[in-house]
Amino acid sequence: MNIQEQIKKYITSQPEPKRSDMQALHRHILKVLPKCKVWFLDGKDSKGKTVSNPNIGYGSYNMKYADGTTREFYQIGLSGNTSGISVYIMGIKDKTYLAKTFGKKLGKATVTGYCIRFKTLKDINIDILETVILQASAK
Repeated sequence: MNIQEQIKKYITSQPEPKRSDMQALHRHILKVLPKCKVWFLDGKDSKGKTVSNPNIGYGSYNMKYADGTTREFYQIGLSGNTSGISVYIMGIKDKTYLAKTFGKKLGKATVTGYCIRFKTLKDINIDILETVILQASAK
């Protein structure tokens, strides 16, 4: 199964209204970042054990580990969770930046160091989320 098929299967496996919201957000991110690399992580480690929720990834950056090694990873992530949807903004050095800069403007969302979590798409300001995504992908 290719990446696009995995993404479609993952999104369609979500209950409504999360399914429609994730599909709309996926299309929106692809419109904002039309030439980005698209990823799909199934949430399983090399032994097949589930270690995280599946994630759709967009863009690319080099993630640096404490030991100095690096690996390519996605810049923006999209995932369904038990209470809604999470958007991950990877590679942010200042863990207060997202909350300070965009927290109140985003709407009904919980904003942590690199994660924006919300129940439904109608709860957030999509224009502000687009600004976050564009700023992150420009780095």
